Amino acid sequence: MNPEEPNHFSRQIEQKAERKLTAQRQNQSVWFGLGMFGLVGWSVAIPALIGTSLGVWLDRRYPQNHSWTLSLLVVGLMVGCVIAWQWLGKEDTEIHQKENNGNDE
Repeated sequence: MNPEEPNHFSRQIEQKAERKLTAQRQNQSVWFGLGMFGLVGWSVAIPALIGTSLGVWLDRRYPQNHSWTLSLLVVGLMVGCVIAWQWLGKEDTEIHQKENNGNDE
């Protein structure tokens, strides 16, 4: 038996295991991405709906020359986008930290 054969066999097993783990991580990332897409949508929609509702109430209660509804809808959309941007940035940082920790081991 050649002394290099066990190393070669070990390397093949290690490569196959790494490919399998990579495939599993990519499969999870697809579902994670779809879930995140929904959460981002809600994080933008909720502030927009709150701003619109407050605007409708203000338009009925205190009529002005400008539309509170439209103004607060835009403000709600901007607030929602900022919240989503910050949340995605935090998630991205956590994902990269996990990947770097996995490479260190």
